Amino acid sequence: MFQKSCKRYLYFILIMMLLASCGIDKNLRNGEKHLALGEYHEAANQFKQAYSKTPAKERDNRGIRAAKLAFCYDKINATQKAIAAYRNVIRYKKDDVQTHLRLGHQLLKNGNYKEAEKEFNIVLDSMPDHQLAKNGLLSAQQAPKWKQAGSRYTVKRMEVFNSRRADYSPMLYGNPAEQLYFTSTRNDAQGDDVSLITGAKAGDIFVSTKDDKGQWSKPQAVSGGLNSAYDEGACCFSTDNREMYLTQCKTDPASPRFAEIVVSNRADATWGKPTELKITGDTLSSYAHPAISPDGLWLYFTSDMPGGLGGLDIWRVRITPAGLGGVENLGPSINTTGDECFPTFRPNGDLYFSSNGHPGMGGLDIYIATPVKDVDEEGKVIIRYQLDHPGYPLNSSADDFGMTFDGPYNRGFFCSNRNDGRGWEHIYSFENPEVIQTIKGWVYELEGYELPAAQVYIVGNDGTNTKLSVRSDGSFLYTVKPGVDYILLASCRGYLNHQQQLHVNTAEESEEYVLQFPLANIGVPVLIDNIFYDFDKATLRPESTEALDQLVKLLNENPNITIELAAHCDYKGSEQYNLRLSQRRAESVVQYLIRKGIAPERLTPKGYGKERPKTIRKKQASRYPWLKEGDILTQEYISNLDADKQEIANQINRRTEFSVLRTTYGLFDKDGKLKNPPKPKTKQKENLEEEDIYFDF
Repeated sequence: MFQKSCKRYLYFILIMMLLASCGIDKNLRNGEKHLALGEYHEAANQFKQAYSKTPAKERDNRGIRAAKLAFCYDKINATQKAIAAYRNVIRYKKDDVQTHLRLGHQLLKNGNYKEAEKEFNIVLDSMPDHQLAKNGLLSAQQAPKWKQAGSRYTVKRMEVFNSRRADYSPMLYGNPAEQLYFTSTRNDAQGDDVSLITGAKAGDIFVSTKDDKGQWSKPQAVSGGLNSAYDEGACCFSTDNREMYLTQCKTDPASPRFAEIVVSNRADATWGKPTELKITGDTLSSYAHPAISPDGLWLYFTSDMPGGLGGLDIWRVRITPAGLGGVENLGPSINTTGDECFPTFRPNGDLYFSSNGHPGMGGLDIYIATPVKDVDEEGKVIIRYQLDHPGYPLNSSADDFGMTFDGPYNRGFFCSNRNDGRGWEHIYSFENPEVIQTIKGWVYELEGYELPAAQVYIVGNDGTNTKLSVRSDGSFLYTVKPGVDYILLASCRGYLNHQQQLHVNTAEESEEYVLQFPLANIGVPVLIDNIFYDFDKATLRPESTEALDQLVKLLNENPNITIELAAHCDYKGSEQYNLRLSQRRAESVVQYLIRKGIAPERLTPKGYGKERPKTIRKKQASRYPWLKEGDILTQEYISNLDADKQEIANQINRRTEFSVLRTTYGLFDKDGKLKNPPKPKTKQKENLEEEDIYFDF
């Protein structure tokens, strides 16, 4: 009886072992399948089950399966679990150089710097020239010092943006920036499926809006066709804010997951369905984390394409009217054999990115790359980068990435998975108090609307030579340096140029210089405001001097134009009297300009009397609400107004204007040939931007 019971028991054990073995094999097959597709979360679940079912005496198998499990935990930011799994690999003697290297990096992410130092030393004992291990060892030694030293940065977790899942890659939008776009895997994201890659829902783009009191709204998923059942994330915007570049990871149950960059266009305040941006013909590499350079000429991105230095590298591609140019790797001053990713720009041109290959505090650290112009042996202008680590608390032992800036100021938002046991990223604010001096300028038509097609040339005696395109409201913002003299020239097709000069003083607090650039339309008469004559006479009053001197300045800035000076009267008095009076007044203005050095042949005085009543333009319509743009102040129109408004309308009609007659004065000789034809470019000037301009200071 006892023997039969023992046999049954042994048979039961054998069956259970066979079933366990079958279960392990199934888990391993599933784990490998998900791993091949990049579905690390589900692969970890399968390898964990296989590891748990493996008997303790099968030390080799437990070590091999622990290695698979550790790798998956590493990929999904489960730092504590990854450390435990790597230690099991070592415990079962299945470790190699990569085991200790990866464990060292996980210990860095967990802030265990002393233990990380030991692991990197183990790697260096076998491979003394291993660059990642050398940088990891330096990180373990330097990180405690960086943390103790601190910095001027202040960091605050922004609960209004964050959820119980991942919230990352914030990007400010607008001028001023009143919207924040970011990626989130929160429950409000589209679809019901949980990603086998992350264990959360696929990411969608969300947006929060700031009200007049500076308070941010509850984030909402972006409407329109932008979001899909796929992962959308890490967005940026074109310089005119009309295009959104973002990363999209499409799902294919039979293929690995490759990220691609897509573009969405904005129409009627709605983002449309994105279309793929074809950067190269390589369909087996990932393209992610787009960033547009401040001048709008380059698209920076992250990729694992061949030709890089290892891992993920940062690349760039030229944006041209004909499409994208060839790709360029940013080289060893930026890229390492580790991962470099999440590029973004501060408006001053500094490139911010994250890396786990350079010495840092652990995980992905944020670095600042300042571009420096240089000349190579062949005389070509090249860009090199000077790298800086901004220290703690902007960086931490966790992953820190995804910067976005509030205008020119060193403040804004970024994301980090610090202090989150599950490795989810969350959005933080940052600020580093700096003395920032800026020019805020507006380019608009005299008496009219803003000029979004205008360009502004900025030249400084420090070598600055910059061309800016203005925004849709005619404004521009530019950061200036103390002690520098600047000349700014606003230009727009069909309008006269306007120039301003500025000396920037040293300041103890941030300062904004506000400059106006009213451009005169070549095709319509332009009012010379604040011109006053003695009553019933043509004598200019002293208070007219400022306005006339501005006209002198404009004529000097546009030396190839000739103008007609037109004086107008109201309808009071006889027609002949008004014609004579207006002619004398126009001649008075011309004589003033001649005394100021303007050539007489550039000036034609003309008195129109009351023949041409004023047509109201935008500027006057905004000053007098009872007038509309396009109203013509005829005698009949004025007679229907109230008495006080009649007097104002008559004052508006009593005006002095100028019109451009020619734009070629002084350009040609007596034979009709161009006096100063363009000279052939010298070899040295060929390396300069075609539209660089220069002024004498």
